[in-house]
Amino acid sequence: MRRVRGMRVVAVLAIGGLALSAAACGSKPASNNGSSGGKKYKACMVTDTGGIDDKSFNTSAWAGLQAAKKDNADIDIKYVTSAAETNYEPNLNALVAEKCDLVVAVGGLMSDATKAAATKNTSQKFAIIDSKIDLANVYSMQFNTAQAGFLAGYLAAGTSKSGTVATWGGLKIPPVTIFMDGFAEGVAEYNKVKSKTVKVLGWDNKTQEGTFAGSFNDQNKGKQITDGFVAQGADVVMPVAGGAGQGSAAAAQASGGKLAVIWVDQDGCNSVAQYCPVFLSTVVKNISDAVKDAALKGAKGESLTGSYTGTLANNGVSLAPFHEFDSKVPADLKKELDQLKADIGSGKIKIESPAQPK
Repeated sequence: MRRVRGMRVVAVLAIGGLALSAAACGSKPASNNGSSGGKKYKACMVTDTGGIDDKSFNTSAWAGLQAAKKDNADIDIKYVTSAAETNYEPNLNALVAEKCDLVVAVGGLMSDATKAAATKNTSQKFAIIDSKIDLANVYSMQFNTAQAGFLAGYLAAGTSKSGTVATWGGLKIPPVTIFMDGFAEGVAEYNKVKSKTVKVLGWDNKTQEGTFAGSFNDQNKGKQITDGFVAQGADVVMPVAGGAGQGSAAAAQASGGKLAVIWVDQDGCNSVAQYCPVFLSTVVKNISDAVKDAALKGAKGESLTGSYTGTLANNGVSLAPFHEFDSKVPADLKKELDQLKADIGSGKIKIESPAQPK
């Protein structure tokens, strides 16, 4: 689960001194898998408060560093977990003090802290996910998940039997609402093409208002929200809420096949495999490859400057396989989704979400 510029969010869960200890802030140095004997390239990251096991964007970023280390044994990796929003900048500065070659900030809510740390440490290379920071020593990685969210909305509308689908978020921030925008636009496209009236609960992309848990961790809240949507007739739901989204999966699991879930970030059948039977698909945000590529380039001495935007065209975002739902998705609908992907890539279909990376 995120482009945020200049944002300070205080919430039950915010996405998250030099004497930082492992016990105090949940630091877990990764074990080394061998070395060629040369100087190590140290790639480090700071998670938000969702933690490394959020089954979402923190997990994805860490998987990227692990993949980079697997490809290059001269890369050392480490992460530090932020227990609170106030840990962001101290954690970033702590990794600078540890002489990490690359410090990755995971999540747009860390934008202000990353900008402050990068301004203070101009010779240090930083990278940030879900934000764009125009500083020479910051590499920005953003993802146009509205594009893949559009496909998910069309898929949800095309498979719904009740004619009602839903989406909800953890926090009302652009890296969350961008998914929800795309989802609502995809449903609207389906309605236009098919002359249908599938309803979207939980988000109005015109007013930019909707349903949020105020948390990326609270699974009970996620289940409560989902149960409310089901009571209103929804039979497909897309949570954009990190670990809290597992509440939707639990509700679907208890529904006896009446509710399907579209997961986000990592393919849910891989990251939360116990819920695979209820996952219609996943709006994949390919953070892992982006982080992996950044670490490998840095280790080779290549310059990390400017920004990267993941799209359908470059596989930075995608719609995951249907897994156990594959036989339930009509062949014609699959063809339509393929054509929509091509039309979005060519610009024939324009996504309107105001949260798209600029």
